This record gives sequence, C-alpha cells and structure tokens, in this order.
Amino acid sequence: MKKVLKIILIIIIAVALIAAAIDIYVVMNQKDNILMNVEGEAGLALSGAGGRIAMEQAANCNTDCILVLGAAVKPDGTPSKMLRDRLEVAVYLYKKGVAPKMLLSGDNGSVYYNEVKAMKNYVLAAGVPAKNVFLDYAGFSTYETMYRARRVFDVDSMVIVTQGYHEYRALYDAQHLGMNAVAIAADQKTYSGQTMRSLREIAARDKDFLMCIIKPKPQYLGSEIPISGKGNAFKDK
Repeated sequence: MKKVLKIILIIIIAVALIAAAIDIYVVMNQKDNILMNVEGEAGLALSGAGGRIAMEQAANCNTDCILVLGAAVKPDGTPSKMLRDRLEVAVYLYKKGVAPKMLLSGDNGSVYYNEVKAMKNYVLAAGVPAKNVFLDYAGFSTYETMYRARRVFDVDSMVIVTQGYHEYRALYDAQHLGMNAVAIAADQKTYSGQTMRSLREIAARDKDFLMCIIKPKPQYLGSEIPISGKGNAFKDK
C-alpha cells in the first residue's frame, strides 16, 4: 500500500511540475508582447512617455482591430468594473487611431445573459460608429474567441485588451491560431477576487497550451463576417 501511495505522490508531483513549467513557458513566451499595463483612470491611462511609446508601437503594428475580451456583467445588464475598464481602454485606443475596427467577444450563452450587448451599448455610447464595431456572441472561452477571430472575422492582426493576468494566455492563443497580436492591459485598479482568478488562470494557461496543439473547433463557427467589411453592431440581438 505504501508503495502505491508513493507512486501516486510521485505522479502528482510530476504533473504539478509539468503544469508549472507550461505556465511559466506561456508567460515568458508572451511577456514582451504586452506593450504596457494601464494604471489610473482611463482618461489618463496612456498619458506620459510610456503611454506614447506604447501607442506608437501599437499603431505601427498595422492592426486590423482592437479585440476586447468579455467579462461579467451586472444583473442590470451593465458592464462589471473589470469589463468597463477594458472597454474604456479600448475606446481610448480606437479614438487614438490604433486600429480602424473593434471586435467585442463574450458570452451570450442564454437569453438571460449577454456580455456582448453590454459591451456594444458601452462603445456605441462612447462614440464608436456601429459600422466599425464587430460582435462575437459565441466567445465562450479565450481559445474560442481567438479561433473565431481568425476563422469567422478573418483577423490577421490585433491589439488585445483585457486585464494583465489574462493577456499572456490571450496572446498565446492568438499567435498559435495564426494571428499577429500585441496587448495593452487594462488594470486600472485592484479587483476583488483577483487572487482566485490568478490561480485559476494557471490551469487555464495549461489547458490552452494543449488546445493550441490539438486545435479543436469551437462550439460555434457560422458565416464569415470579415473584419475588413462593415460591422454588425447595427444588428440588434
């Protein structure tokens, strides 16, 4: 019995070490593609020398779009703090001319929950024209968002906007699914529950590392909506 327990313990330790190694690899592989971490209020988030350099780097990437990854919405249908910060930074980047289009991707898994509608309402109210806003209602995971960005929206290059802990995996997925990507992280404050999110993200990076090897199709694909054309934000859902 002791021998069996010893073998099980060795297996558990080996799996944990492999998982940790994969996590470190994903982070180190993508850390240079995060142009900057945003701090402070959105109106001042990209000001100063560091912000100007990041803006110049992003603008010089000839990006097809700014991709905003979805996050939780409140019961009243408005964006949570994390999602609002992502949207504020994305709008700022759009108005600075970093990319001509915006792709909003999130979970609309039921009629009672719609991240993308909240995101759309926010950016349209901020003055982004509907013709330049593309909506992905089937972004149920980061991997699926990136797969669909490439295959459905025909994206070649992008600036990804989400919080910093999430950027490494998003960048890794994007690049291993055939896109050029850089990121600007939207951490404008300390978010409650961040420790648990960061711990879960370790497992998520390991999962996506394997997904990028296997490359399974997402739950939904559907008709192509090329990012080079007219946005679909004018179509209400």
